[in-house]
Amino acid sequence: MTTPTSRLTQTSRVLPLTATLLTGTVALYIALVAFGNITDFGTNQQFVRHVLAMDDTFKDDDLMWRAVTSRGLQDAAYVAIIAWETVAAVVLAAGTWWWARRDFVRARAFSTYGLLMLMLLFGAGFIAIGGEWFSMWQSDTWNGLEAATRVFLFSGVVLLVNHLPFTDGPKTAA
Repeated sequence: MTTPTSRLTQTSRVLPLTATLLTGTVALYIALVAFGNITDFGTNQQFVRHVLAMDDTFKDDDLMWRAVTSRGLQDAAYVAIIAWETVAAVVLAAGTWWWARRDFVRARAFSTYGLLMLMLLFGAGFIAIGGEWFSMWQSDTWNGLEAATRVFLFSGVVLLVNHLPFTDGPKTAA
């Protein structure tokens, strides 16, 4: 028979384990994305160039002034994206490490920073700026809104799990 106390103890073990595994999954995902962008630089470089150049949109004169056609600026934006992804992966890996060590205060802090970095990149960067400012939604070929939404939502769910309360109370490193 389960008692309320045994259920609380079970929760205090399951939630940190869940946060550890989900944070680790996101860390692995974004590390692989960054690694892929570094080792296969040209593939997503073309994606960023086409989105910023708005060369596959409806060519509305009221919007085309927003296009960034400078290869240097396009490539700088792409390198900044890769750097952001790499830092987020490292921060999330650290968050995973702290969850595994049961240092919940540091784990939540690092996980929160890393997950928010991804939500900013994919929410503000790809959905808002790429999707709306550069009208990426108009392109059949260079439209990354579905993938960006997937990462944004996944990161948000993991962020919520990371902040669920559990009865063990926060533990800090001594």
